[in-house]
Amino acid sequence: MPAHGKHRRPKRRPLTRGLALASTGGAALALPLVATATAHATPRTAPEIAPVEKTVLSAPAKIAESIPAAQNSAPVTYTVTRGDSLSMIAHEQSVEGGWKALYRANRAAVGDNPSLIHPGLELTLRGKAATAPKKAKSQARTTSTDRADRSQQRSAAPAAAAPAKAAPEKASTQATPVAAKSYTNDLDGWIRESLDVMQKYGIPGTYEGIQRNIMRESSGNPQAINNWDSNAAKGTPSKGLLQVIEPTFLAYHVPGTSMDLYDPVANITAACNYAADRYGSIDNVDGPY
Repeated sequence: MPAHGKHRRPKRRPLTRGLALASTGGAALALPLVATATAHATPRTAPEIAPVEKTVLSAPAKIAESIPAAQNSAPVTYTVTRGDSLSMIAHEQSVEGGWKALYRANRAAVGDNPSLIHPGLELTLRGKAATAPKKAKSQARTTSTDRADRSQQRSAAPAAAAPAKAAPEKASTQATPVAAKSYTNDLDGWIRESLDVMQKYGIPGTYEGIQRNIMRESSGNPQAINNWDSNAAKGTPSKGLLQVIEPTFLAYHVPGTSMDLYDPVANITAACNYAADRYGSIDNVDGPY
């Protein structure tokens, strides 16, 4: 009797692709064998995505696009006409730094004497150009009385333009004319008129300072002239109430006053303008200047 034992399942051997011979009554048959290896699937490649082109503007380009085209620059030149002075041109054309800045910018054309500028000379304006057409010289050089009259007429205009209250029938409403400010034709009146002009242009000075220097320089004589000092020897004698030489008068002439060196108001105002530029104020002058 065969011994009892555990039946063991035969180990499977890996099948390989090939041919096996099977006997069928002596005839050999070629049978295909199945391979146990699993074919690896070919990995699928992801479709290529075309790159998206982006146009990136640099910071300077963006800034350049956001800035509008520059406007035409304002005129920067001025042609001298008869009767002009550097101080007048600097004031009328609103030149920053006044006549000194204008002279520095044009010294090569003007020369060493800022008072001698000739009609037809073209000056470069380095300050802010005038925003309105330049007034005719005849209109710009009006008397202080005319200016006072116009300013008082403007102050009276709002009252005249306001709607009138109900009034009885046939009642006429006429504005009462305002008297223009007047000055006496003497030393007191000349000083007071000059002070009003100086206040308009921001030129410092007091009645006492002006009167004190006038009495020392000319004793109050508007026709006084010095024919003996060093200025007279050079051909430019000191003239008028505050003894101003012509080059200084032309350089510091104040618009709205006369171009006559002997004119009391023009002489006082130009001298005070010069003293303010050199000494801070006519009040600080107490001797030859």
